[in-house]
Amino acid sequence: MRHRKSGRKLGRRSAHRTAMLRNIVTSLLDMERIVTTVPKAKEVRRVAEQMITLGKRGDLHARRQAMAYIRSKEVVAKLFDQLSSQYADRQGGYTRIIRTGYRAGDAAPMAILELVEYKESVVAADQESEQ
Repeated sequence: MRHRKSGRKLGRRSAHRTAMLRNIVTSLLDMERIVTTVPKAKEVRRVAEQMITLGKRGDLHARRQAMAYIRSKEVVAKLFDQLSSQYADRQGGYTRIIRTGYRAGDAAPMAILELVEYKESVVAADQESEQ
């Protein structure tokens, strides 16, 4: 029986699952929008919202907790500088899952996972200015 055991296994061993979730959360906070399967999106949403809450706390202990999970110092800096002020007035619900259909190869349900304040035109302009 699986009573009181939270989280999905996603068909992976625990070390692989943890590494995958860390990578996806880092990518989500960096790019602010990713495409993945629906079960992965639902699991990543849990962790990503916890990371944004840490960013809103803003103290040293929260920064060290975020650094222990997120793979990139630049992404942690973005989380604590930009994203925390962006979501300062919001009491949770920082991400959105948009179902997009099924993958052609294996018919897995796909989804777009994005931050709620995501603006496509602003991100495209930032990427063009960097090049």
